[in-house]
Amino acid sequence: MAVHECDVCIVGGGITAAMVAEKLAALRPNLSIIIVEAGKSLFDAENRFEYRQRSIDFGENQWPGDFVPDQSAEGIISRTMAVGGSALHWGGVCNRFSEEDTRLKSMYGLAVDWPITWTELEKYYCEAERRIGVSGEPGPLKEDLRSEPYPMPPMNMTFNLLQLKAWAEKSGAPFWTTPQAKNTINGYGGRSICLRCNTCEICPTGARYSPDWTFKQLLAAKRIQLHDQTLVRKLELDEITSRVSVAHAVKEDGSPGTEQYRARTFVLASGYTWSPHLLLLSANSRFPNGLANRSDHVGRYMTGHLAYQTNIDLDLKIYPGMNVQHSLISRQYFRCATDAPYVRHDLRVWESGGERPRLRSGDGTLLLGDALLDDWRTRTGRGTARVRGYFDVHPDRDSRLTLSPAVKNRWGDPMPVVQHRIDAATEARQAGTRAHFERLFATMARANDGRMGNISALSYQDHPAGGCRMGQDPATSVVDSHGRTHDHQNLFVVGSPTLPTGGCTNATLTFIALALRSAEAVAAG
Repeated sequence: MAVHECDVCIVGGGITAAMVAEKLAALRPNLSIIIVEAGKSLFDAENRFEYRQRSIDFGENQWPGDFVPDQSAEGIISRTMAVGGSALHWGGVCNRFSEEDTRLKSMYGLAVDWPITWTELEKYYCEAERRIGVSGEPGPLKEDLRSEPYPMPPMNMTFNLLQLKAWAEKSGAPFWTTPQAKNTINGYGGRSICLRCNTCEICPTGARYSPDWTFKQLLAAKRIQLHDQTLVRKLELDEITSRVSVAHAVKEDGSPGTEQYRARTFVLASGYTWSPHLLLLSANSRFPNGLANRSDHVGRYMTGHLAYQTNIDLDLKIYPGMNVQHSLISRQYFRCATDAPYVRHDLRVWESGGERPRLRSGDGTLLLGDALLDDWRTRTGRGTARVRGYFDVHPDRDSRLTLSPAVKNRWGDPMPVVQHRIDAATEARQAGTRAHFERLFATMARANDGRMGNISALSYQDHPAGGCRMGQDPATSVVDSHGRTHDHQNLFVVGSPTLPTGGCTNATLTFIALALRSAEAVAAG
């Protein structure tokens, strides 16, 4: 058995782990920090042009080796398990939640209020944007005023987005581009400028922020130790107190024996699935339902948001393939009157992609040069807008992560099962929510005599969170507003699991902001 001792042991190697480690190393330079990650260290930026090309040519996985074969979960929407986590291949969209998300109960009588004010959260949004490098433009709505400007100016709008913006704003809602964790200033954070390669899921230039960048910098400065391919299977308590004393782990590369991590403070930064999963696996005689689970809330209130979407054909020239991931957003609907039917959502517009150039015409004639371009322009005489609205839904108590009775990994640990359920109030307003989107999409389609396709709904909750929700009352939550578990003084859960509700837009920046706030409490001891 190998025994490793440190001041802080961080379990998980994703984006929140990177941010917590970076901030701890700055606040407390003498702290010894070990990060334990089940997946591999994919520190191979020199190969990412090749991965990108093979994905384009053959549809291959853009991130070879980004998973642990038998460490999977039913109901999870990303299998990624590697140093960097899902943010290895995220799109980089950095929208903020709005004040309403922190005051749902007091404003609308729905769900719960967060145990943190909007003003407090906003300053950590600013810090998160600085640390990962966000480019963006401030919105025109007074409710969204910022205390600091974006670190970098926004990405340039493509020709397509300029056309789509002029069309979309005829609906009466203002639109602007989504903020992005991509460099528009060469050298920001030591990374290159975005070249709009149109393959953001695997950025070949390093312009889009990825946690492996932070980990490599911290390793080079000898501020952390990183133990990859090491699966933490159980947390053990001190024999007398309720403090966590040991994390028991095994090597995923087949090495014999076990690993023990002894630390003054433990931080779970393993996301909305694997953080509550580890707590449930760590049940003992004193905590028979799992650690941090006297309230029976670990794994409950799993959250996220749903969406309605459609495609609208337009009399616009749209040329596909130039930075398609960059989109427009309106925050017009982030808030609604307290005396009106409750519908809160973002509103997103992308180019839909459309026709691609072809090398042969319908009769088989080879197309080259001007002939190829003329054929393509003829077939792309109409543009298509992809329109989506993520809308706010609230979790039921039985929106839950549980342990599978049948599926286990090679070590005999039951794997998690994630089942999202919306609460009764959300269910009751579903028909009205759909009717709202039908009217809104139809209004947008009428501009420029657009023709709307079918409306579809997401079959899963996107940008998922929850399972260790924060709150002031230990009877109805798992952690306090800093992520410290109510039951264990030296055990923290950070990032996505702590969200009480899932908002109505991309949530990664919110996960980071909350984790940075937690890092201050970890540093204080």
